[in-house]
Amino acid sequence: MEFSAPGSRYSVHCARRSKQFRVPVSFPILILIEGKSMRNMRFAAAGTFVALLLTSGLAQKAAQHLLSSDEIKKAVPAEFFFAEQKAPTQVRNAAGFQLANGKMTLAALVDASGYSTAIQQKYQGMLITESKLNIGGSELAPGQYGFGFAGDRFVVMNVANEDVLSAPFQTDAELKRAVPLKLVEDGAGYKLYAGKKWVAIKPE
Repeated sequence: MEFSAPGSRYSVHCARRSKQFRVPVSFPILILIEGKSMRNMRFAAAGTFVALLLTSGLAQKAAQHLLSSDEIKKAVPAEFFFAEQKAPTQVRNAAGFQLANGKMTLAALVDASGYSTAIQQKYQGMLITESKLNIGGSELAPGQYGFGFAGDRFVVMNVANEDVLSAPFQTDAELKRAVPLKLVEDGAGYKLYAGKKWVAIKPE
């Protein structure tokens, strides 16, 4: 068998049958080019798909933020169980924040009129946190708690009405518009206000 490439074509000569076949040179070159083009297109499509997935993932990952009123309405329970009974929560006096990983912390005042005077003195609201908190320099594990500003302390209790955290609170005498409950951003943390009293809360 012999090969020759006169001009722009090549020949294949078979001595056995004394036949000569002529095939355009452009034919195999075209197949090679098309093959490379298809591979490049597949790589480009795969790269675009990966980029879209990464972009979508970043978009879904929300930044740490204070909860909006709509988010609070969806997250805060209508009632909160504490010290062997339930009490209605005050959604209008509720606040919270959400971390970049999606974990929430919620605080809301409750109607504690059905409790004894001793409990009412320190049980003013509910605190639900999915992340560890630093409150006034003390650590609080994730969980559901009652809280209150009592005397000169901010007190956190488990649902059995047992104290689990106590920290001194501050008073903002210059605060012009005091509200029953609110959260204010403070650097990487927050200030939980009840009127003019406040305590620092920082997620960990």
